[in-house]
Amino acid sequence: MMRPDPSINPAMSLGDHASFDPPLDFRRRSLPPGIGRAALSAQLDGDAVSWRVAWQPFSLELERETCLEVMDDKPSPGTVSGSSELLFSFGVIADIQYANLEDGYNYQGNRRRYYRHSLLHLQGAIEHWNKESSPPCCVLQLGDIIDGYNAQYKASEKSLELVMNVFQMLKVPVHHTWGNHEFYNFSRDYLTNSKLNTKFLEDQIEHHPETVPTGSYYAYHFVPFPKFRFILLDSYDLSVLGVDQSSPKYQLCLKMLKEHNPNMELNSPQGLSEPQYVQFNGGFSQEQLNWLNEVLTFSDTNQEKVVIVSHLPIYPKASDTVCLAWNYRDALAVIWSHECVVCFFAGHTHDGGYSEDPFGVHHINVEGVIETAPDSQAFGTVYVYPDKMMLKGRGRVTDRIMNYRKEKPFPFLV
Repeated sequence: MMRPDPSINPAMSLGDHASFDPPLDFRRRSLPPGIGRAALSAQLDGDAVSWRVAWQPFSLELERETCLEVMDDKPSPGTVSGSSELLFSFGVIADIQYANLEDGYNYQGNRRRYYRHSLLHLQGAIEHWNKESSPPCCVLQLGDIIDGYNAQYKASEKSLELVMNVFQMLKVPVHHTWGNHEFYNFSRDYLTNSKLNTKFLEDQIEHHPETVPTGSYYAYHFVPFPKFRFILLDSYDLSVLGVDQSSPKYQLCLKMLKEHNPNMELNSPQGLSEPQYVQFNGGFSQEQLNWLNEVLTFSDTNQEKVVIVSHLPIYPKASDTVCLAWNYRDALAVIWSHECVVCFFAGHTHDGGYSEDPFGVHHINVEGVIETAPDSQAFGTVYVYPDKMMLKGRGRVTDRIMNYRKEKPFPFLV
C-alpha cells in the first residue's frame, strides 16, 4: 500500500490546478487571414464586461486589465428555451487521478483526495452509462486520469492499465484529453503511443486538408451526430511538462514561463498579475489556434454546432484565474470570431464552474472525481436537442441548461 510522502509533491500546484505558457507574441498579435473582419477589444473589470468592436481587416485582439474571480454562489443552471426531441447524448468525467493510495490532501492541505476510491467512482459512472435506455454516443474524459504520485512510486504504467481496464467495460467510445498529471507520469512521446491517444477516432473532412491537424499537438475533431462537431484541444501544446529538457521547444516554453513568472518556484502564482503563468499549466501554440480557426470556419459555413473540449479552462468567470490556460485570451479570440461554438468543457479546477460568456458560449468546468467523497459521485450526461444541450449531473456535478444563441454577436455591442 502506498502512502503519499508529504515531502514530495508531484503536482506542485495550488489545489492541483494546472496552467501553461503563451506564445512569445501573446500580448499583442494578429490572427491569420480568414478569422474575421472585426477587431474586438475586451475589458474585464471586476464583474463588469464591456466590449467595443472596431472594423479592421483581419485583426482580432483582446486586452484584459483585471481577472474575473469566480463567484462563491453557483449560477443558475439556466432556463429552458422550449421542448424538443432528444437527438443524442454524451458523457463527461474529469480528474479521476487514481492512485493506490490512502486518502490524502492537496498541496495546501485543505481539500481531501480519495485516490483509491476514484476508481470505484469511475466504475459507477460506467455502469450508469451502460444502463441508460438511450446510451450516450461517447464519453469525454477531460484529463488527469491517474495521479502524479504514481510516478513517485514507479506505479504509472500499472495504475494506467488498471484504469484503462475499467474503461474497457464502457460500451461506447471514450475520447481522452491530456492534463498535467498525464505529463507528471509520462512523456509526450509515450502518451502519443499509448491507449490515451484516441486520435484514431477522428473524422476527416473531404476536400478540406486545412482541417487536418499537422503539428505535434494532440488535437482532433469528430462528428457524433449530423451537424454536430466535437473538437479536442491540446492545452499543454506549449508546456515544460512531458518535454525533453534538451529540446528547443522546452527551452522556448521555459523562456515564456519565466518572462511572466519571476518566482523561484515556478508553480507559485504569488505576486503575479497573470496568475495562470505557472508550471503546472500550459498553452495553445499559434499553429494549433490556426487549425482551430480552420475547423470552426468550416463549421460556420456548414451550420454545425460545435463542442470544444480541453483539460484547461479558458474563461475567467467560470474558473479560478490560477487554473486558466496561459494564453486563454488567444483561444477566446478565435472562438468568439465564429458563430458555431455552443460550449467549452474543461476539467482541472476540481471545484467545477460555469459561465455563459457575452457571445453565448457556455463554459463548463466539470467537478473532479478525485475530490469526491465515497458517498457521492462526479460525472454527467449531456442530452442534446435541436435548440439546447442539457447537462444532467450526478453527485456533486451541477445540472446545466445550455441554450443555443439565436443572434449573431457581431456587430452588436454588449
